[in-house]
Amino acid sequence: MIVEERCYTIAPAHLREFLTVFEREGLGIIRPILGNLIGYFTTEVGMINGVVHLWGYESMADRETRRAALAASEDWRAFLPRVTPFIQAMENRILVPTAFSPLR
Repeated sequence: MIVEERCYTIAPAHLREFLTVFEREGLGIIRPILGNLIGYFTTEVGMINGVVHLWGYESMADRETRRAALAASEDWRAFLPRVTPFIQAMENRILVPTAFSPLR
């Protein structure tokens, strides 16, 4: 298993709006395609106006297939303009669990 960590910095005063639009309109599109949503978080300390979400994949090949399907989704492409104006920065990491990690 691998975990993809995506971190977004949202424009000041727009965090609540971003979350509302994503939950109401985007989550129903992305979740069936990407599959294993481990968690969706906001930040309280450090990076302010932050959103972090974690997605689990069986392998890099599984991630590549699912991300390609999401990119090809007409619904997803139509949705993106609803949230991209709120995003100021994005960071993406692939996390690989250790042999002793409870999440494997």
